[in-house]
Amino acid sequence: MIKRFLFSVVFLHLSSLGMAAEIIPAKKLNHYWVDASAGLSISGLTFCDGKLFTISDKKSKEIYEIVVAGRHAKLVPYLTISGLGTPQKDKPTNFWHFLLELTRPAAAMDFEGISCADNNFYLLSERYNRIAEINMQGEGRWLENMWSSTAKAQGYLKGYNLSGVGLQKIGDDFWIAIERDPRGLVKIGPKESVQIFKLPPVAGLNFRGQTENLAALYYYDGALFTLEPNGYAVCRRELPSLKAQWCLDYWDQENSSELRYEVSRTGGRGDGLAVSEQGIFIVFDNDNISRIHDPQDRRGLLLQLAFPEVEQ
Repeated sequence: MIKRFLFSVVFLHLSSLGMAAEIIPAKKLNHYWVDASAGLSISGLTFCDGKLFTISDKKSKEIYEIVVAGRHAKLVPYLTISGLGTPQKDKPTNFWHFLLELTRPAAAMDFEGISCADNNFYLLSERYNRIAEINMQGEGRWLENMWSSTAKAQGYLKGYNLSGVGLQKIGDDFWIAIERDPRGLVKIGPKESVQIFKLPPVAGLNFRGQTENLAALYYYDGALFTLEPNGYAVCRRELPSLKAQWCLDYWDQENSSELRYEVSRTGGRGDGLAVSEQGIFIVFDNDNISRIHDPQDRRGLLLQLAFPEVEQ
């Protein structure tokens, strides 16, 4: 009885302090080299009606389905997007950024995030920091919220091409991942309210001297999953505290001779995240860089990881 009482006291004390999240080595279930993906730089990832969808940051007019059959996966055009003109955006922060913008076609949206909800797709443009709503006929419109001005006022998005990259619609709210320098989370409410959150750090998560960053978000089973590619990790985070409950470390999988790309610093990092009862899926944007194991192969990679035993 005394031991049980003492255990309860210690547990409550640790809970009040916030127990450290467990970092768990990832277990690979499957990996797929995605046919027809070479050169497209597939990025975001989402499930919709049980199917897996992605986008390309090189082609702004298509939403793609990743069709998995047995040990093979193929990228198939699913929807052609229409009706999206050039949206309004914040002015460049300096003259150099303004000149760089002039070299990019206005119609290059650089879609990075994709979410499926309410029988619509929602896409996040890294170029314009705007959200597009796409119905199941491919007809699109830009949502009104200009969230990036609020983020800039709080010290985010200050450099060139520092943008929002991950998107998830949860109920009436949108969550956006700000990539880096610093990284953060944006919550857009139904009345266009904008809140910015710092991501609570995870003790022991190893970014190996690189920038702490974010690439993608996914909501599943009441928690927000974050893809933290420079830490080679997917973390399950509580809402609303955003504290990590556990993180999967997939360093060994990404850096294996079988799966590694030739220049991992500029391409081949995790870029899209989707979660279902089948596991945790990561798509890698290889930026048309070839694999070490097969220098002629420039296809994107879809990696399927198992839930850790703590979830079962």
